[in-house]
Amino acid sequence: MKIETVDEAIEVSGVKLCVYSFAGAGKTVLTSTTGGTMIVLSAESGLLSLKNIAQEIKANMRIIQIKTLRDLGEAYNWLMSSKMADWVSIDSGSEIAEVLLTQKKGSSKDGRAAYGDMADEMMEMFRLLRDMPHYNMLMTAKMTRVKDENTGITSYVPMFPGKILTNQVPYMFDEIFALRVEPDPQNPGRFVRVLQTDRDVAYDCKDRSGMLDMFEPASLEHIARKIQGLPIVIPASAPEVAQSEISPSTGEV
Repeated sequence: MKIETVDEAIEVSGVKLCVYSFAGAGKTVLTSTTGGTMIVLSAESGLLSLKNIAQEIKANMRIIQIKTLRDLGEAYNWLMSSKMADWVSIDSGSEIAEVLLTQKKGSSKDGRAAYGDMADEMMEMFRLLRDMPHYNMLMTAKMTRVKDENTGITSYVPMFPGKILTNQVPYMFDEIFALRVEPDPQNPGRFVRVLQTDRDVAYDCKDRSGMLDMFEPASLEHIARKIQGLPIVIPASAPEVAQSEISPSTGEV
């Protein structure tokens, strides 16, 4: 039996984040902001957004394409063989679950059973990846609106196929953030990406560390250092959000 202090256990387990947003908000680009090395388990085709990041950042990133649950399992075994990077990102958890659901539907005559089987297998895999020692973990997710039947309030939450994953995944992570696009207070008429870390009436978020402000720069390096109580590094300027990316009706990308 191994007994550790709280600080020792946290150091080993790393920072575990789930970040959700609408398509195009910059979830994939967020994976490039660690200030260290990153391995991206990617089930999405939107990697073109990484094309214009600095070459020194690209040199510290590796991509593993995930097409099946077997691919995810093989990636897990490889990552567990030794420490391969500072960070691991699942980009996105929603997409990987959808790929598996499609495969389950193709091999099952019972649609409800396909959803249940997919949810069980994805929850097991997500837990294994989350609990890998010595890695910081980011899982990105799509965003959807849900309505509270008791209050009638509609809010944004991470989206996964089926109710089981949508309800259970947020409980797996200490940090659930919404990636948002907001007016830049320093430059009127321009927009920047920020991470909302605590819940309000519109976004379901949480910060169990208690170290973060309501809104933080969209930088994984900044977030990790602040949670761990390390000296803050001013994040490099993120690419400006173009006006064409902003929806005039919602203010979202």
